Amino acid sequence: MIETNVSRHHGTFLQVIHSYYQLTKPRIIPLLLITTAGSMWIAAKGQVDPLLLLVTLTGGTLAAASAQTINCVYDRDIDYDMERTRHRPLPSGRVQPRDALIFASVLAVLSFTLLTVFANLLAALLAMSGIVFYVLIYTHLLKRHSTQNIVIGGAAGAVPALVGWAAVTGTLSWAAWLIFAIVFLWTPPHFWALALMIQDDYAKVGVPMLPVVEGSKTTVQQIWIYTLVTVAATLLLIYPLQVSGIVYGAIALSLGSVFIYKAWQLLQYPEERNVARGLFLYSISYMMLLCLGMVIDSLPLTRHVIGVVVDKFHLLIG
Repeated sequence: MIETNVSRHHGTFLQVIHSYYQLTKPRIIPLLLITTAGSMWIAAKGQVDPLLLLVTLTGGTLAAASAQTINCVYDRDIDYDMERTRHRPLPSGRVQPRDALIFASVLAVLSFTLLTVFANLLAALLAMSGIVFYVLIYTHLLKRHSTQNIVIGGAAGAVPALVGWAAVTGTLSWAAWLIFAIVFLWTPPHFWALALMIQDDYAKVGVPMLPVVEGSKTTVQQIWIYTLVTVAATLLLIYPLQVSGIVYGAIALSLGSVFIYKAWQLLQYPEERNVARGLFLYSISYMMLLCLGMVIDSLPLTRHVIGVVVDKFHLLIG
């Protein structure tokens, strides 16, 4: 009997932990962290302090988890009405709103403290601004009231790039704002592709996502435009800013070509949800690999190898 009670309590404790973990929407966070890391590596010219990297990514994780938890509290009514989200911790009753808000507050305080003590105040304030923007601007003001919700709200998802740069340098340069802009411009085609797949759910709860209000044809036209602008923006890190080199350029062009092709496919078949799904899934890989390209290009070894190759080429043609 004692062993049974212990096992039951152990199981219950793990279920509670899992419920709070689900509140943070953990599948979204890795993508935010890789944009942070990419920005840090460029800012540090490929030589990032491992402790600073760990602290910044941990602080970013806590800030993102706080924002997502508050979003879950705010959206618990529509989450209950949508089949896809009905079983989340709040609409299912496994976690109470008051407890979720306390949890989110603790996460935010930990994030701010960690970044302030081990990185700098600017990075900490930027992380907090990301929470405020996501909760007040996107979740409260835009999500249920404007078709431009994800366009403007996408700024919150781009803030981690600024946090990473600020953590390394204590300032924000044009390059930092360009990486922010790349993530900002990438967000609409990424999210609208998802919205095309689940537009019936959004229509059911009255959330005015672009496919619901304007239809699939208009949405895919906007996806096409934003995709072209996103890919063009990625190349500005090479010229005129010159903070990334030929390796990043080759990666950005290769990834961008596929991104444009998939957006073009969707433009031809705006009603095909499988095509939208293909674009959505690729957009995730696109951003992750693009940031990996930033990291690889910034490494001193990469720059050294490129320098050697260029010198040998000059000797051959000289």
